[in-house]
Amino acid sequence: MEILPSLFSGAGMTLEIFFETLIFSLPLGILVSFGLNSRFAPLKWLLNFYVWLMRGTPLLLQLIFVFYGLPIVGLTFPRYMAALVAFVLNYTAYFAEIFRGGNQAIDRGQFEAAKVLQLTYGQTLRKIVIPQVIKIVLPSIGNEVINLVKDSSLVYVIGLGDLLRAGNLATARDVTLVPLVLVAIIYLILIGLCTLILRQLEKHYSYYR
Repeated sequence: MEILPSLFSGAGMTLEIFFETLIFSLPLGILVSFGLNSRFAPLKWLLNFYVWLMRGTPLLLQLIFVFYGLPIVGLTFPRYMAALVAFVLNYTAYFAEIFRGGNQAIDRGQFEAAKVLQLTYGQTLRKIVIPQVIKIVLPSIGNEVINLVKDSSLVYVIGLGDLLRAGNLATARDVTLVPLVLVAIIYLILIGLCTLILRQLEKHYSYYR
């Protein structure tokens, strides 16, 4: 009971990183996915390089680079902002690839059929394409959302007091593994809630089968 307040405080930081990363990286991922399918070669090459770089290097290394490396070139971020920038850049790349695959799964004939029905491009995206893409990408998005809950523990490397850091400090102070058991339980509860919400979303879009 004595360590629960510090664990809940750490869980608050974990949730803050989690929600803000999703809020920024999901719409950015959609925009980047359109750029990856662009016919403008320089933009497509640049975005492909960005995705390759973000997916090809560990998130832990990216956190260290943003917080400790960028000040060398004059870009200094507070700890929380550095963590958020690194997480958003990393997850935007993953979401962009997921949405790109979803876009490519849509038959081009559906766009032609929409033209025959005299739908505008915006109506075609909103009423025909996007609902199908969401259904296609939801399982992959779900995996990344669950990974994000666990990846948030990496912020300890730049000194932020997240859930795992709070558990480690309590373990070192009290010389017992009980805090880490409680940390595991809290993570399992958070991931369980995410899984439940994602399953409800998949069920909502199941009529597009």
